[in-house]
Amino acid sequence: MNRWKCVCAYDGSGFPGWQSQAAGSAIQDVLEAQLAGVLGVRARIHASGRTDAGAHATGQVFHFDADWPHGPAKLAAALRHRLHRAIQIVSVRAAPPEFHARFSARAKIYTYHIHLGDADPFTRPFCWAIPRPLDLAPMRAAAAVLRGRHDFKALSALNGAEAGEDAGTVRSLRRLEIHARGRNIRIVAEADGFLYKMVRRIVGALVASGEGKLAPGELEALLEAGARTARIQTAPSQGLFLRRVLYR
Repeated sequence: MNRWKCVCAYDGSGFPGWQSQAAGSAIQDVLEAQLAGVLGVRARIHASGRTDAGAHATGQVFHFDADWPHGPAKLAAALRHRLHRAIQIVSVRAAPPEFHARFSARAKIYTYHIHLGDADPFTRPFCWAIPRPLDLAPMRAAAAVLRGRHDFKALSALNGAEAGEDAGTVRSLRRLEIHARGRNIRIVAEADGFLYKMVRRIVGALVASGEGKLAPGELEALLEAGARTARIQTAPSQGLFLRRVLYR
């Protein structure tokens, strides 16, 4: 049995998220069905982490163990053959037996896309269209508050961490950048791990700051108190992309 490391991309619009569902309609289910067709036996795949319903990825990583004697190029070609059009196998390579898509990861990079105004039909499925202007200066001041090592409980959803709340709620947010070009705003977040819906809550906090509804000092107080509040909106999932997973 060899261990195989795969990178995949997907448009998550029509899926109930990454994680396997009873109905068999999640991205994991589609990939496992494709893998079973290639190998002739079922093989469980293990991802770097879950993505929410409607969220996207350009660099999701998963691994599986399988007896495949024909090399990674032919395995990649077989996996791509008649695969669901919304999912792409980017790369396949052999990995050492100690590699684990989730536990070997040292950081993840997400991007979030905002469009100011009414987005066109080709942009709307992949952004948060906000009809009002945002002030970038307080957004960047809020980003400065959030960067660093903090307890991010206030910016997670109620049902815990991506890897389970037994892992705690302290994370190191190494990078949080806001790039603006015309009506488009791109937020880049890199951390050693993310809590459940943490990126979407961070974006909600930045947008609230840009609207003048949340001052940097108030955000800092909420963060320190670990208080979840309805004042911070969870940004819609369609603007979120898992861009890259970094490994040791």
